[in-house]
Amino acid sequence: MENENREYQKSIIIGILLLIGFVVTIDLAYIYYQANFNQYALPSFCSVNDFIDCDSVARTTESQFLGVPLAYWGMFLYSFIIMLLSVDKLKKIPFLKFLEVFKNKFHYIASLGLISFTISMILLCISLFSIKKLCIMCAVTYVIDLGIAIIAVMGIKGHFITAIKQSWLDFVDALKPVPYRVAFIVVMLCACGFLGWTYTSAKFSPSLKFNREYGEFTRATNNKYAVKGNVLGSEEKDAVVLSVYSDYMCPMCYACNIMVHKLVTEFKNLRVEHHSMPLDMECNRHLKQEFHKGSCTMAKYAEAAQIQGKFWEVNSLFFEKKPATEDEVIEVLKNSGFNLDMEKLQKDAHSKKVAKIISDDIDYAVANKQIGTPSMKMGEDFQMGVKGYHELKKWAIEHGAKPKSIF
Repeated sequence: MENENREYQKSIIIGILLLIGFVVTIDLAYIYYQANFNQYALPSFCSVNDFIDCDSVARTTESQFLGVPLAYWGMFLYSFIIMLLSVDKLKKIPFLKFLEVFKNKFHYIASLGLISFTISMILLCISLFSIKKLCIMCAVTYVIDLGIAIIAVMGIKGHFITAIKQSWLDFVDALKPVPYRVAFIVVMLCACGFLGWTYTSAKFSPSLKFNREYGEFTRATNNKYAVKGNVLGSEEKDAVVLSVYSDYMCPMCYACNIMVHKLVTEFKNLRVEHHSMPLDMECNRHLKQEFHKGSCTMAKYAEAAQIQGKFWEVNSLFFEKKPATEDEVIEVLKNSGFNLDMEKLQKDAHSKKVAKIISDDIDYAVANKQIGTPSMKMGEDFQMGVKGYHELKKWAIEHGAKPKSIF
């Protein structure tokens, strides 16, 4: 009787923890959805400052596992433990008789609680030392996992060692009957198939998809594909031309620059031509507010460098260094080792010729409804924003670019 009362009390406490955990994971799933799929979403209540920021954590690749958001894994865990907590009653239902294989529910719950808490501690370390942000709602689930494990293991001799050992023995024993073994294999195959789809499609994880398409380029600290001179790609007159409109202060323009440098290495008749589209009111008359102050100065000096036949090396340098003022631009170029005629460069940068080149590029882009950066044009097709690398390659092939032979 005393043992039954103790188990009943354990069930009540664990049930309360599970209810709280389930509500928290539902909220985390909502935060994840808002952060990743709703561009107009307001910050959630648990995005307090630069460090305690659930929204930013939700946007990272670490917020998913095998393409499934961690919040969904948490909901599955708590649902499964709720089933274990009720297994004694459930297995009395005829069509749920197979649940009789679960013989020591608190051993399983203790094991799952300990495993999930261990995983939680790994996630906490990733959050603190890699992402450098903390999701306070995630931290609540870590405490709940520990609480579930501690309550469940009470009264078990040998504590967690016994719980884990018994759980394993029961699992092996449950697979001895052939029907159960077949059922387990079928369930595992379905689960693997589903997880394979979620991981490869990244349907539920935009951050994973973004990382695959742009990760190589956004993480790069320098442009290892950088070229010198004024020509990027084929010099043939009939080459397929990819026009890029960019701003040196634009983060995705940085990635786009490396991307197009890599792109031309894979095609034999493709050329990339750069056009300035600084979102800086100093030279962009179409703006009603400032976005990237200083980008106009860099655009002027990049165009001036083209006159000296050194556009692309200066272009890549500006993306990497992002000098914000003219003094910084001059200092960066002096230390570049490009052997530029600095006196001529400064004079050309402030010339009417360079100003007209930039103004014409901006006007043309805006006339074609390209008001942001980067923008790309191939043939008559304009695209605002940058395609994923594989999509960009397909786009080039569609417009007649011929891949280089790998043999």
